[in-house]
Amino acid sequence: MRFMGIDYGTKTIGVAISDPLGWTAQGIEIIKRTNIDKDIRSLVKLVEEYDVQEIVVGFPKNMNNTIGPMAEEAQKFSELIHKKIALPVHLWDERWTTMEAERMLVSADISRGKRKKVIDKVAAVLILQGFLDKKNREAT
Repeated sequence: MRFMGIDYGTKTIGVAISDPLGWTAQGIEIIKRTNIDKDIRSLVKLVEEYDVQEIVVGFPKNMNNTIGPMAEEAQKFSELIHKKIALPVHLWDERWTTMEAERMLVSADISRGKRKKVIDKVAAVLILQGFLDKKNREAT
């Protein structure tokens, strides 16, 4: 059973896919946002290509656990995905993922220009991997 992880941003959408067993996440694409219909169509193509069964959308809560404007946007986006794609959609607390992705890329000595190009994909991997790890712990 494959899962898709999404890092939803104002300019791009980072996408990760799990392996068929649902153990590991791999970054596959960064979608440049144009309009919501095109963005959803791009995701639908990936869902079909990888036979995705469930979707995990990063939910960027504030540090004090409140829901701000970006979290509201992510919530609306996840509801729209659920309506258009008709798969289970989970929200995953992603408060630290972009910072963690940045830290990982810096420690790997990736240049600033290259980091900007891949950070959303890495964040999507971290979102999905966190979800998978929790799901797999609960299953054992």
